[in-house]
Amino acid sequence: MIEKGTKAWERLARRYRFINAHMFLRLTGSGMAWLRTNQKTVNALNVFPIPDGDTGTNMLLTMEAAAKEVESAGGRSIGKALHAFAYGAQMGSRGNSGVILSQLWRGFARALEGVDEMDAPAFVAGLAAARDTAYRGVGQPVEGTILTVSKQVAAAAEQALQNGATSNLEILDSIVQAADEAVENTPNLLKVLAKAGVVDAGGKGLFFILEGMLRSATGLDLDVPLMSIDVDPHLMDLVGGEIEEGQDWEVVVDFRPNADFELRSFTDGLAEMGTSIQIAEGDRLVRMHIHVPDEAEYQPIEYTKQMGTVTNVNIENLMDQLAQLDGRVEIELAEVKEGQVAVVAVASGPGLAKILADMGAGAIIEGGPTMNPSAEEILSAIENLPTDRIIVLPNNKNVAMAARQAAELSDKRVQVVPTRSMPQGIAAMFSLDPERDLQETSDSMVIALEEIKTGELTRASRSMTMNGIDITEGQIIALLDGDLVAAGKDLLEAVLKALTEAGADTSELVTLYRGADLAEEEAQKISQMVSDHYPKQEVELVYGGQPHYDLIFSVE
Repeated sequence: MIEKGTKAWERLARRYRFINAHMFLRLTGSGMAWLRTNQKTVNALNVFPIPDGDTGTNMLLTMEAAAKEVESAGGRSIGKALHAFAYGAQMGSRGNSGVILSQLWRGFARALEGVDEMDAPAFVAGLAAARDTAYRGVGQPVEGTILTVSKQVAAAAEQALQNGATSNLEILDSIVQAADEAVENTPNLLKVLAKAGVVDAGGKGLFFILEGMLRSATGLDLDVPLMSIDVDPHLMDLVGGEIEEGQDWEVVVDFRPNADFELRSFTDGLAEMGTSIQIAEGDRLVRMHIHVPDEAEYQPIEYTKQMGTVTNVNIENLMDQLAQLDGRVEIELAEVKEGQVAVVAVASGPGLAKILADMGAGAIIEGGPTMNPSAEEILSAIENLPTDRIIVLPNNKNVAMAARQAAELSDKRVQVVPTRSMPQGIAAMFSLDPERDLQETSDSMVIALEEIKTGELTRASRSMTMNGIDITEGQIIALLDGDLVAAGKDLLEAVLKALTEAGADTSELVTLYRGADLAEEEAQKISQMVSDHYPKQEVELVYGGQPHYDLIFSVE
């Protein structure tokens, strides 16, 4: 490592006095590499105890899309490189943090338009423009997030310039320190972070990008994470829906390791049993994840017992899940004609996708928790429809920004109806009339959202206290329109508590959407118990096939 104040540092600072396109690509590539190394750490900073911690993944995919776009741009002008980089980030942005990151790059690129080489004043101007563009892109900016980090970064850059910095390296060194301090301060600005005991995930992702640039410039490695959550570098990332041969069962074991526990020896033993191994080390607790063949599902559990005290075990039949998700549901999209109003809808399960298609959706995009579609995917669906009047239903709060970004990129007339859940999307579809005016249809859909309440049942991804409710990792939790209302060991009990909070006793219809991981027999029992509890209401059980959420319900 090259230390500040040394002659080597001074020489390096002179080298980075100007940055051209080639140097920019090397620096951003390093930032992306460092983010990839720490991707799971960022994902683990999920503030809410639901299994959608994918901020690191979304930001990395956004950066990868940006890098891919700029590779084909060529030339040595940093202004042109940034233009391509920002466009790629915009098209590939996923999730709220990914969209905000793309806006940061968009502002930075605008400030350096026409610039061949970036000096320190241009760097500072770019950071200020990045901050301003990102804040403008968010309807109601919240402090204690990636936005705050970008603001502190821009302020630190301006201060460094005022203090006499003449090299981009000096600016970069200042903003990395500022980003680190800003991230650590996010819990003081956002109560939900303080309650969860974490810092903001998006802000941490931005810090890793900037730190990766500095580490590369000063000769530090980019492949060894420094955080407490450690993931074996040889392990496979669980991305994709196909199940390879020998991966019949997914086994997850939480345990407190013995004093002589050795991670490498442990993973070597697991490698003889199965694949898709992941090991995460936290505070005095280790989580082991593995896929094993049929009739070997208990081997990893017995093996882990030798390494420490097992606190929790979860076993899932992956082949059964695949059978439910693949090939059972036939989806036929609505035929769309020129001049009609068409709907592009995001769906988180095959059953839900079929419902939306049957109600008239012209395009379905797979998406939801942990699998946010990019702005480019949404834009592609918009452009492929043979009409210029489009309504987009994001059906998830973390997809809304990407949907709005796609709408801005399209030359068609596009309305984004702010649906935050699958039941809201279904409710909105009742207002679809392909021959009706686009604005009238959109307005009717928005009104329909006020008449439905959505509940979601899943398992807590972390232990914490929220809304006065103590949550233990692995417990069943119930959300009502995004707010935590119940937690416990029994799915039925949690459903009934959430339905009470939703005012189901004064409603007309309760619809239960069965998730991919909930057996049909158990879902039938729960549906019958709900019917018995609410004899005056109509109760429907529908296959949704959504991952992560055993049940989604609507009350209307």
